[in-house]
Parts: sequence; structure tokens; C-alpha cells
Amino acid sequence: MSNLQNKVAVITGGNSGIGYATAKEFSAQGAQVIITGRNKALLDQASKELNVTGIIADQADLSSLDKLVETVKDKFGKIDILFLNAGLATFSPLESATEKHYDDIMNINVKGTFFTVQKFLPILNDGGSVIFNTSINANIGMPNSAVYAGSKGAILSFNRVFATELAPRKIRVNAVSPGPVETPLYGKLGLSNEEVSGFGEILGKKILLNRFAQSEEIAKTVLFLASSDSSFITGTEIVVDGGLTVNAVLN
Repeated sequence: MSNLQNKVAVITGGNSGIGYATAKEFSAQGAQVIITGRNKALLDQASKELNVTGIIADQADLSSLDKLVETVKDKFGKIDILFLNAGLATFSPLESATEKHYDDIMNINVKGTFFTVQKFLPILNDGGSVIFNTSINANIGMPNSAVYAGSKGAILSFNRVFATELAPRKIRVNAVSPGPVETPLYGKLGLSNEEVSGFGEILGKKILLNRFAQSEEIAKTVLFLASSDSSFITGTEIVVDGGLTVNAVLN
């Protein structure tokens, strides 16, 4: 059984959705948990509900990352688990995508993720675990998702390279690639409740298990990768999509 007793875990973007569910799971398994976010009100609320430490941080801002690491170091010393969950998901067709659309996603998802790992390395214990939250979008060719998919593809490349580079320190590096998950994300995309419901119904029919995932189900996979239960797993991507990507009638 997974156990994180006496472990210190950092979860970026932990005030809602998968990050929130993972923070709850980690805490229940005995870890000291730090969550980050850009919205102070949401972060404070989540921290109180979960009884964890919340620290304001903007992943796209390297100076903000420096402050985050320094604060964590001052309060906790070292960490054992780093879950790179923070990210931006917006969509646009190729012909109308703007430079801002591209930069916003790449700065948060790619540059921010890369430097978050780099800056935490000095206080990440040997034998620790790094987990990336990626997406099946990196591989399925969904229309209008080019920049987002590209950012997740880059993170999957980081996953393999970092696993190799950090192996001498016995730090395991893995990725979780969720399929559709019932999170507040779809509301953030500007879709109405009716549009979200319709989209979910259509997509749900293409998922072998006929439903979206719950955030808690993704959190269980992250917990597995964070714990000693996965002690011989590194450089791996675990797809958690209810069978969407193996559905022969996907198209």
C-alpha cells in the first residue's frame, strides 16, 4: 500500500482539479504537502480545506520560481516529491493562432516546467520522485490543439531525458498522461454548460469505459508513481484515459 509518511511533496497548480485531488491523496498518506498557484484567493481556500501549505507562484516567471524554492527550503529544508501539474490549456486553429497564444502556453507549460525542475534539484532528496502531468493530446492529433499538444510532447521528452540525467541520484522521473477528466478546465475554456455537456457526451462514447475520469483517479496514479510502490519505474509514461487511445473506432 502506498505510504508517504515523513515525505515532503510539492504540487504545482494545486488549488483545483487534479492538483487538488493529488494534494488531498498525498496528505491522507502522511506527506507534508505544499501546493502552488497564481490566484491567492483560490490558493488560500484550497490550503485551508486541505490543511496544506499554499505558496503563491507563477511558473512562467523565473524569479517567482526562485522565491518559491527559497520559501520551501526555509520552511521544509528538502523535498522528496515534485509533481509538475501546473499548466495552461487553450486551443486555436493553426490559421488563427496568435503569438500570444503560443507564448502563453509555451512559457507556462514548457519553460516553466523545465525551470521548476531545475530550480528544485538542489533541495530534492536523492531517491526522490518527479512526476509530470502531461496529456494524451501529445499523441492523438486533436484539431485546434497544436500548441498545447506540442507543449505536452516537449514535457514527455523532458521525462525521458531527466530520467536518464537524474538516475545517478536514484531520482525517478515519470509522466501521467490523462485523457478527458472532469475538472474545472472546460469552464475555463469559455464553454457553456450545455457545450461542455455535449462535448462530454460525444467524447464519452469514444472512451471504452464510457465516461470521463475523476480527478481522484488520476491522483491515485500520481500517488503510485510518488511512492515506493513504483520503485523500479522511471522514464515511463502512464496513460490514464479509459481506453480512448486504443479505441479502434476513434475516428
